[in-house]
Amino acid sequence: MPRPLSHACVIGAGPAGLAAAECLSAAGCAVDLYDAMPSVGRKFLLAGRGGLNLTHGEPYERFVTRFTPCPPLLRAALDAFPPQALRDWCEDLGIATFVGSSNRVFPLDLKAAPLLRAWLRRLHAQGVRLHSRHRWLGWTAEGALRFAVPQGTSLTETTPAGEVIVPAAPTLLALGGASWPRLGSDGAWQTLLHEAGVAQHPLRPSNCGFDVQGGWSTLLRERHAGEPIKPVALSFAGRRQAGEFVLTETGVEGSLIYAFSALLREAIAEQGSARLELDLLPQHSAEQVRSQLARGQGSKSLSSFLKSQFKLSAQKLALLHEARGELPLAEALKALPLVLAAPRPIAEAISSAGGIAWEALDAHWQLQARPGVYACGEMLDWEAPTGGYLLNACIATGRAAAQGMRS
Repeated sequence: MPRPLSHACVIGAGPAGLAAAECLSAAGCAVDLYDAMPSVGRKFLLAGRGGLNLTHGEPYERFVTRFTPCPPLLRAALDAFPPQALRDWCEDLGIATFVGSSNRVFPLDLKAAPLLRAWLRRLHAQGVRLHSRHRWLGWTAEGALRFAVPQGTSLTETTPAGEVIVPAAPTLLALGGASWPRLGSDGAWQTLLHEAGVAQHPLRPSNCGFDVQGGWSTLLRERHAGEPIKPVALSFAGRRQAGEFVLTETGVEGSLIYAFSALLREAIAEQGSARLELDLLPQHSAEQVRSQLARGQGSKSLSSFLKSQFKLSAQKLALLHEARGELPLAEALKALPLVLAAPRPIAEAISSAGGIAWEALDAHWQLQARPGVYACGEMLDWEAPTGGYLLNACIATGRAAAQGMRS
């Protein structure tokens, strides 16, 4: 049976922290929710600008394979709050959802703000007290919580150093990873937890872009940076997937690249680079390509010939020219090699890998090195591709950790 919990502090007002605050307050617990930013859910709102991807509609047994690693604690959290439960929760907040053509799940209006407003109204009605502009600094020697606040922000008494000291209470950390630090998740908590003896893995970029080895030519950068390559299929490490990506000033990014980002990142870490292959004509078989090329280009330039025969876009032609080298044309069109030298910085990534090691938690999501302190969300060592998996897991782990605090 859950034990009574009269008061708790939640630090971090992203999806994981909001979910935890909701569950705790719904159970009658007084919740103080702290966040370093002037307003809550900033990354959540930015992620929703292109249409808020809530979760994914694929079969659940496939859904859970997207998380790496997926230890029993994370699997239990997802089992307790799978995609359908998230959709039901949205409906209960008055936000209808639908499954798109890619099996991704969105709010009916594709917007994040109405969902966040409804969520905050519920938290307010349940008595959650929000303290913005409170940056967590760790603990005092006696175990109280330390927060830095801008002058004039806090209604409570501050120390001479401009800190707010909050008496010790059961505390849930939901501080995010280190992607998009300007929105609040800067990974500064790593040092504080290292000093507390909490086992961690280095934070690394996930769902990120990559720099191409040697860089692009000036021509490609000036004419095609920011433009999509589609349709295309990418092959790497024995895996093939169709989709699209975007040429950048320094390399490549986009959904198809993100799907391989963990594999590419680890290959670069181990070998110094990663060589992938691009099928620029995924709708044509290799035999069809050879047959059409055998007709000859006649008086046409190669680019005109390829445009007429295969409807090859200007972006694909530029990429072909950039990366073909001495490869026969048919081979280059079906397996164009691209060598990546480095992932883009974590500050540019959509999410991060690494974080608090799972063995640092007990069965109730509590830090074994710091009793009374719990952790959830992207602070923990897991990653998943884009497609709704990240948000679903953050909310699920926030709810599970809140339950753990009452166990």
